Amino acid sequence: MIRITGIFFLLLTGFSAQAQVRLKDIASIEGVRPNVLTGFGIVVGLNGTGDKDQTRFTTQALANALAKSGISLAASSIKVKNVALVLVQAELPPFARSGSRIDVTASSTGDAQSLQGGTLLLTELKGLDGQTYALAQGPLSIGGFGAGGGGSSVTVNHLTVGRVPNGAMVEREVTFDFLAEGRVRYILDQSDFTTMDRAVTAINRLLGARYARSLNPRIMEVIIPPEQTADTIAFISRLENLTIRPDTAARIVINERTGTIVIGENVKVDRVAIAHGSLTIQIQTENIAVPSPGAFRPADTVIETNQITTVDQGGDARVMIADEGVSLGSIARTLNALKVSPRDIIAIFQALKEAGAIHAELKLI
Repeated sequence: MIRITGIFFLLLTGFSAQAQVRLKDIASIEGVRPNVLTGFGIVVGLNGTGDKDQTRFTTQALANALAKSGISLAASSIKVKNVALVLVQAELPPFARSGSRIDVTASSTGDAQSLQGGTLLLTELKGLDGQTYALAQGPLSIGGFGAGGGGSSVTVNHLTVGRVPNGAMVEREVTFDFLAEGRVRYILDQSDFTTMDRAVTAINRLLGARYARSLNPRIMEVIIPPEQTADTIAFISRLENLTIRPDTAARIVINERTGTIVIGENVKVDRVAIAHGSLTIQIQTENIAVPSPGAFRPADTVIETNQITTVDQGGDARVMIADEGVSLGSIARTLNALKVSPRDIIAIFQALKEAGAIHAELKLI
């Protein structure tokens, strides 16, 4: 990472040419994923920091909970200063079994000031199908505190969201067969034809036959060999630890809020000259033939590349055309050395893209 005033450059050079990553780091098995569970619960035991009396859904929820215990009260007669209605969320991991415990997060849905010191009452967590998959309860951990008096107050961290570590117990399992019909499908995190072709080639080379095939640039199907059906876990372990060299599209990512620019290695620039205010930059590359004499044979000629960077900061800017295109990293290093302001650097890159001199995706985040 190269730092200049107010901005950071991250030049990803050499990544695509050298990096070898595991299949498990760039792809996932179809069907092996977590499931989102949600539910509405009640947090009790708050020290006067709960929902206000006019929060009707909190009083009604508390009245319904009391009714299940045989206590019948009108919602209008309940005071809820020590009670808050919360949205409870959790992720059911793949292969979770009945009796497993998972973490839950409780977020205030009313006008409670703080959930500090509260306890979540038994809450049903349901999936998208409306079925209950886990039951959550327990004391909340806020990770902060709030205190005040006499017109002043101190608050540390967010007080209306808390977690209950291992607060939910799995009651229903999610069943799925990711080895349907003796096949397993991998889904690439990033759709790319080249990466998919390399993955298919590497797996077929490992297995010694054409067991893998691509369905599209994102989905790959692998047939489990007959001799591997007795131990499919070991077979999948071999596949997911197979190293592959992924390919990436040329991309420039700019975050104008933080002043961060990330330049991919494959980003190239055509013949270009930059004139920005009183700053003129000319970048060109020339090939020089250098004779390399031998002791008992005719001299060989070696071609060396010499990159020349010329900078003019004085007077009026003049547009100068470079003889040959170079990488955008050369321009970035030149701007870095000149301590050009972040706003000017971003403007230069955007102008280069608009002029068609950069063959890459320019993404603003």
